[in-house]
Amino acid sequence: MAEHERDRGGAMTKHVLVLRPEDDVAVALRDLVAGERIGSLTVAGPVPRGHKLALRPVPAGTWLRKYGQPIGTASRPIVPGEHVHTHNLEFAEHGGTAAAPAPATPAEPTLSGTFDGYRRPGGRAGTRNYLGILTSVNCSATVAKLVAQRFDQEAREAGTDGVLALTHGTGCGLADDGEGLAILRRTLEGYARHPNFAGLVMIGLGCEVNQISALDLPIPTLTIQESGGTAATVAAATAALRELLPEAARSRRTPVPLAELVLGLQCGGSDGYSGLSANPALGVAADLLVAHGGTAVLGETPEIYGAEHLLAARAASPEVAARLLARIDWWRGYVARHGGSLDHNPSPGNRAGGITTILEKSLGAVTKGGSSPLTAVYEYGEAVTERGLVFMDTPGYDPVSATGMVAGGAQLICFTTGRGSVYGCRPVPSVKVATNTELFRRLGDDMDLDCGTVADGLEDVERAGRRLFGLLVETASGRRTRSEELGFGAEEFVPWQLGAVM
Repeated sequence: MAEHERDRGGAMTKHVLVLRPEDDVAVALRDLVAGERIGSLTVAGPVPRGHKLALRPVPAGTWLRKYGQPIGTASRPIVPGEHVHTHNLEFAEHGGTAAAPAPATPAEPTLSGTFDGYRRPGGRAGTRNYLGILTSVNCSATVAKLVAQRFDQEAREAGTDGVLALTHGTGCGLADDGEGLAILRRTLEGYARHPNFAGLVMIGLGCEVNQISALDLPIPTLTIQESGGTAATVAAATAALRELLPEAARSRRTPVPLAELVLGLQCGGSDGYSGLSANPALGVAADLLVAHGGTAVLGETPEIYGAEHLLAARAASPEVAARLLARIDWWRGYVARHGGSLDHNPSPGNRAGGITTILEKSLGAVTKGGSSPLTAVYEYGEAVTERGLVFMDTPGYDPVSATGMVAGGAQLICFTTGRGSVYGCRPVPSVKVATNTELFRRLGDDMDLDCGTVADGLEDVERAGRRLFGLLVETASGRRTRSEELGFGAEEFVPWQLGAVM
């Protein structure tokens, strides 16, 4: 079946890709039609590109493998050459989480390099130079936006990236203790210290549950009730930002070691190509950053379910592995309490693109993490202090996930997509990578890089990953992303909301 061997064990013709010799399926690289011959197989019916083609018989009730791992069980007998998808493959629990093998030893950095960043007081470095307004509660959102509208042009003319109002839909109507409020406060405190901001103010209403006085903030704060209403608060917040402007305007890019770069790894609108092209290419880029001493943050916990054992096997210590598996167990209980299933995660678009079960999606998503040892596991929005590959517990919903990573310190996001995403993430640039060339051409205004070249056989994953790494360094150094050019990012600040709304 294979015309040439792929790196990472796969084999490909111009028609299909076999990822592992033990796999029961191949991935169609173009639309296949009934009756055509693929090697020794006869295609039994239409198979859309990105979808799966059975390579051998699979009896009903038995596990079917892709990536060398189980992705579901056959709901009825499957014959060679048949399209494999929701009509004959179903989700099944993968059997629980096993203990991790012997700890993996994190490698010492072997490469050195720099990006051009903004060195902040205290030593941290940013990739952008914004002034910002944070809100403690939804009630102050409009006032914050009015301040940004009033002062943005002046700030840009002074040489900054502008003024950004980050608003959200909570801060009151929730319990005055517990996990929900703790997550919100941790997120806001992380943004208040983010090095992509040269300065910020926070605006509250005054009577909300999320009292500003309870936050640990190194920035000026004010409330609408104490300031005398909307107009007075807008004037006071604008004056506070104007005092911060001279220092922001003096900021200049200087060489910063890549060891200080924290990269958030995201995927959204995934398709059948995600785990074949863009995600493993991002894994190569993540490994290169780790080799420079930097940090790559993998997250979206529901989208590693079924692949967590692969990460646990790379944990730097038994404690790190146990912490990861504990988060998986928390998610099992969380979705069960709400009458759901982790297999509800693949969206209609994911399934239309060829992904059948959450197990299959996770095995493709986890390739974003490359092959480096896992050095730490963090709660949502927790400050990332370890270097290397780390994991943060976040939902799979992209804006919420990326918000947590930025709160943890990520100064750069890389976002792979197969169905198409128009996501942006100010104050952090988000590099969007297409998994297939057709998408790159169709949504060219939104995509920064095409990794469909891998699926098309024009380059291997290693070369695509190195090309992506180069783009990431350029972006950290000031190259603007498509989403920045289009003005995305303010509405995508979405802290994770947990608990009852009262």
